[in-house]
Amino acid sequence: MDDLNADPGTPDIRSASRYLWWLTATQKRRVAIGALLSSTWMLMLTLQPYLLSRAVDDGLKAGRPRTVVGWTALILVAGLLNAGISMLRHRTMTRLRMDASFRTVRVVIRQSVRLGSALPRLVTSGEVVTIGIGDVGQIARTLTFVGPGIGSLVAIGTVAVLLLSVSPLLAAVVLIGVPLVSGVVAPLVGRLRDVEARYREKQGRLAARFEDMVGGLRVLNGLGGKETYAERYGRDSQELQADGYRVGAVTSWLQSFGVGLPTLFLAAVTWLAARMAADGDITVGQLVAVYGYVAVLVFPVQFLIESGQDISRGLVASARVVRFLALDPDTDTNGTAAPTGPAVLRDPDSGVEVEPGRLTVLASSRPEDSAAVVDRLGRFVDSAAEWGDRRISAVALAAVRADILVADNEAALFAGPLRDLLSGRHHRTDASLIGALEAAAALDVLRGLPDGLDSAIEAEGRNLSGGQRQRLRLARALAADPEVLLAVEPTSAVDAHTEAAMASGLRRARAGRTTLVTGVSPLLLDQADTVIHLVDGKVAATGRHRDLLHDHPGYRALVTRDEAGATAPAPRCAEEAVR
Repeated sequence: MDDLNADPGTPDIRSASRYLWWLTATQKRRVAIGALLSSTWMLMLTLQPYLLSRAVDDGLKAGRPRTVVGWTALILVAGLLNAGISMLRHRTMTRLRMDASFRTVRVVIRQSVRLGSALPRLVTSGEVVTIGIGDVGQIARTLTFVGPGIGSLVAIGTVAVLLLSVSPLLAAVVLIGVPLVSGVVAPLVGRLRDVEARYREKQGRLAARFEDMVGGLRVLNGLGGKETYAERYGRDSQELQADGYRVGAVTSWLQSFGVGLPTLFLAAVTWLAARMAADGDITVGQLVAVYGYVAVLVFPVQFLIESGQDISRGLVASARVVRFLALDPDTDTNGTAAPTGPAVLRDPDSGVEVEPGRLTVLASSRPEDSAAVVDRLGRFVDSAAEWGDRRISAVALAAVRADILVADNEAALFAGPLRDLLSGRHHRTDASLIGALEAAAALDVLRGLPDGLDSAIEAEGRNLSGGQRQRLRLARALAADPEVLLAVEPTSAVDAHTEAAMASGLRRARAGRTTLVTGVSPLLLDQADTVIHLVDGKVAATGRHRDLLHDHPGYRALVTRDEAGATAPAPRCAEEAVR
């Protein structure tokens, strides 16, 4: 793709082979040029033995030095010309492979964005990583066949025709021998495809397990599960290593045959031609030409064998990509419309009711219980949750996503300018973005960046602190200005002073809009219109923060532990729970 921002097109995902064909068909002109240059390059290789044979027969054998010089000059010119053609061929095929790589990356990224929040439920992160670091490159290498592969077939046919003019027997040997040589390795290609597929599947699962282990290392260490998980990872790594050895064994046999069989074929044909020259059936110059033709033939035969290996691996890689592209995020527009105005959100499983136009805080000693309520109300899981007078599962998912925004505490931060990070897919004015940053107590983050809203933010905000990342997540949610905002632990990673500013800014920015926040900080709870206390995932009390402190001992115990710093404080995030 010459323009990386261009539409990559609609891939054919009916099968792995059809996907490879789609990649080929998207750049027909480049494929045609690559095939033409590759065929010309290989044909020019066959020209050199012919010129050499003429130099021997017409010059050396006839005792004509000038003729030898003339043919030698032609050999030099042909070699230089072919070197130029080779460079053009290589450049064209490199562009073709890069186009295939970028096009695959683009369609995979587009599918990832399309899947959205459904992505973690449908595919492991290891699967996506394996596609990115392995499958994309293998698919690109497979497309090499359309250039030198076609050229190899042309070269084999040309050599057979040239040998026919020397000896029909030699031409028959070539026409029969080349398919036999290729047929010997065919079973190995099929075997490689099977072991490669198993290896890739296990590699994806192991990559996902490694990411989970690294991401939850502190939690695993705190719970005493690090050794058990590491032992399981080591066992799976050994199994993957064994599969890797199987792949390596088949690959080594293929590569050995790829080099050895064409060489043996060359020796056999050369021996036959030498016998014919000794018997006077062909001239010495023709013997030299036959050797040159068959020596040239070694390369295309070897390349065809390697191409079979690449195509086999490319089909395995394409199958994984096709499987990923076929995932359905269930974003169809079938279903009822969203409520026409502000409506109550209800979660029958817990008894939580979120009144429209109010700031509600969900407090629980177990953060996972609060997060589960948000998942149900945000329609991230199947549930009996209601939105106004209808089941939220009956509302078209597109309508739910348009009006209800779930702001997770670990939501991804994509690389790019701060302005784009905060705006998302909507256009926002600088004034509105600065207002969102102010409400999230993040103006100091903006001031600390060199280029203001144009400053580059690294992927996942790696150039920011944990508290800065959390405030930018809240600012992004506020800038989106959804009808309903469900925020999970938006202030868990900041100090008390910043938390007070964030709580006040959140209330001010969301005045009159339906907002549900989870947390147990008194600074946040004091800003709420309504506090809902959850015990074991069920509503235990509802009211204003100060009233609940006075009337409900269980709520008071939850909040004062956090406020007074008693011996067993309620954890504000999973990370703190294991420190």
